[in-house]
Amino acid sequence: MLKSKRKEDEKKMEIVTDPQEFQKRAFADRAAGLKTALVPTMGFLHEGHKSLMEYARQNADRVYASVFVNPTQFGPTEDLEDYPRDLEHDAQLAESAGVDILFVPEARKIYAANHAAWVEVPQLAEHLCGQSRPIHFRGVATVVSILLHLAMPSIAIFGEKDWQQQAILRRMVRDLWIPTEIVARPIVREADGLAKSSRNLYLTESERKQAPGLHAGLLHLAKKAKNGERDVAELRKELEKYFAEHVPAGKIDYIEFVNPEEIQPVTRLEGPTLVAIAVALGKARLIDNQLLLGED
Repeated sequence: MLKSKRKEDEKKMEIVTDPQEFQKRAFADRAAGLKTALVPTMGFLHEGHKSLMEYARQNADRVYASVFVNPTQFGPTEDLEDYPRDLEHDAQLAESAGVDILFVPEARKIYAANHAAWVEVPQLAEHLCGQSRPIHFRGVATVVSILLHLAMPSIAIFGEKDWQQQAILRRMVRDLWIPTEIVARPIVREADGLAKSSRNLYLTESERKQAPGLHAGLLHLAKKAKNGERDVAELRKELEKYFAEHVPAGKIDYIEFVNPEEIQPVTRLEGPTLVAIAVALGKARLIDNQLLLGED
């Protein structure tokens, strides 16, 4: 594995806002034979994002990160305007993690006024978050495709909390022959197990106390599966019961058991199976997942 660290005499991180300038810089790096890495984000960065950037720093010669609150992945009733933003903090965290270029474009520079091209992977987007957020993954796939065409990185790094998203992006780069490897990294959690998320900011004190029950419930379910339970209907009932007891303020959007690559529902654990959840706690919609091996 390539181990690369920024040399002390190299320039500090640059912030680039113009897509053409970013593309020019990135293409020059790749033409020079450098291994490049991209970490796309929507900003309001936390330790989870930092871990992705640090992984990129250790596995590439040049590291790019983007901060862009992508409007096309938000539905009309979702939190686009309220989504937390703090560019000064984001720049400090990115630089501390070893990012070379932070790309911070305006929406009007990414999407022309008459933008009409979209990227979709519908078979992998019809379940889980795709059910309650029908335009979400079209927006995600489109903006990531744009970012990959601007940066053309050797690797692009994402967190496994958004498992369905990674499956969609891996299929997208395969089917469109985009020369970038999608790398998924483990979920970074708080000490009590809650998956780190920019939307955790929305939680009230009482909601925050209940939130760790989401991950605890998934671990509880993993034990049931390890002990031999294979029926998905029974496992779902068990998790619903656990959440009712430990996360009483939560409103379940979905609890789904799917093939981890095809994101299609299963009725029995007959191989590696992903259990994925989305639960609303007040203003926060929290997602999490757990891979159940399910081998007999």
